[in-house]
Amino acid sequence: MHCAIFIDQHPDTLGGMQTSVRLQRRFLELAGHRVTIVSPKYRGTHTADPAIIELASLPLGPGEYSLCIPGGISDTALDRAMAARGPVDVVHIQADFWQAIIGYRFAVRRNVPVVHTMHNRLDVGIAATMPLPGLVQRGFGLAQRAFLRTGQPVAADAWTYLSRFTENAQRVTAPSSHFARLLQDQGVFTAVDVVPNGMDDSIAEQLLASPVPEPSARPRLAWVGRFSAEKRLLPFLDAVEMSNIDAEIHIFGDGADRAKAEAKAKAMDKPTVLIRGKVPYAQMLTELRLADALVQTSQGFETQGMTVFEAAALGTPSLLSDKSIAEDLPAGTYWLTAGDSVQDLAEALELCVEQVRSGAGPVTASFDPTSFLQSRQTALMLSVYEEAIADFGS
Repeated sequence: MHCAIFIDQHPDTLGGMQTSVRLQRRFLELAGHRVTIVSPKYRGTHTADPAIIELASLPLGPGEYSLCIPGGISDTALDRAMAARGPVDVVHIQADFWQAIIGYRFAVRRNVPVVHTMHNRLDVGIAATMPLPGLVQRGFGLAQRAFLRTGQPVAADAWTYLSRFTENAQRVTAPSSHFARLLQDQGVFTAVDVVPNGMDDSIAEQLLASPVPEPSARPRLAWVGRFSAEKRLLPFLDAVEMSNIDAEIHIFGDGADRAKAEAKAKAMDKPTVLIRGKVPYAQMLTELRLADALVQTSQGFETQGMTVFEAAALGTPSLLSDKSIAEDLPAGTYWLTAGDSVQDLAEALELCVEQVRSGAGPVTASFDPTSFLQSRQTALMLSVYEEAIADFGS
């Protein structure tokens, strides 16, 4: 099978979706299938990958992200790049914006079925990251109507916008049961398949086979994600300062809020806050294994909360700020803030550190690590591909 995966950002940029796509590609290839990834051109120098088609793009802000302009020029460039790669059996859209449009246009030209994986809460994400979010959403809707020729009014909200895409999809998947239910409730698709983002089998097996890390002299907490408003890194650091916990806090990732985060970290009293930056995937999993707890601080934004599940699979409990993520974890494997305020997070941090010290906190023994391995998720996705192909041909 030849699968063409369309994503809004290059797979080597920072983000949970990009990490999951890299793993999906690897395990599809290990299963004997061919994968072509279509993304915007990478900003900066890097080693070209023959499995990735990088379309001409424009910078999207000061960071590492880019956007493509759908239309005839991108269609021609894509068709030229695909010409030597053989027929495509299924198009897998893992995008919400420009690459979703480009991917659906390609599927129509090649007459192949589409599977669409929804990764993002657009209604929350656009509001949290964009000025004038209503106008931004309308702009995406105008582009969708123009380039896909939907013949319908411009989508007025995020859910209608997503449903206009899925009118042309054979299958829709989501990485968690809570997000799948939300997509169904909002009318995006009738029956959404749950296929979680997984964790690299070999790295997980190596880490789980190693001795359980000794308890840290000081509780060691990890925070992972983009340094951006919707991830709530700065409120997390405010809560750390308010609690004044005696702990070592390791922060991984990068983004627009880095300078502000570094200034807050430098001003801390008792807590030791280390801004570690972006690290390779294998090292990130090792860091989750070493941590006494992972802290997840976004609210209503995550559609899975991938690092929370990676941590649980590796034996590390999490402190959660999002009740929806907690719904997909076994009871007793996490702390949960009492509310959404910085004060609530500070109080949860105090309890977390106290219970880590006493050994009375949550344990992850009830979480089955094999349920989160990428090989299992790839088998699930392959069955979705096969159903989409069968439906399309019938």
